[in-house]
Amino acid sequence: MNKPCDLSKKSCTPCKGGVPPLSGEPLNDLYKQLKSGWKVVKEQYLEKEYLFKDFQGALDYVNKVGKVAEQEGHHPDIFLTYGKVVIKLWTHKINGLSESDFILAAKCDNLM
Repeated sequence: MNKPCDLSKKSCTPCKGGVPPLSGEPLNDLYKQLKSGWKVVKEQYLEKEYLFKDFQGALDYVNKVGKVAEQEGHHPDIFLTYGKVVIKLWTHKINGLSESDFILAAKCDNLM
């Protein structure tokens, strides 16, 4: 059995649509490579909550995520409030999950 590659070392690839979203075993294989805390919701999107001691810490994290998202060309929904950031990822063109969502999720974890 091959060791899973580190998703955070991969790059997001633009989705052109017309491909089915991930589901079942391929989705689960990628999910198992993420750090704890991520949830797969209805096989449609990924979500994780990050906690911080104050607003500034949360804001600094959001700015880091924004920079990586721009570099990757893959943009999450981000909820920011005092001491908390929620990241929600899915590929809009296919209204579901693609490998790029898991790649960006791994990159978000590495920013902590």
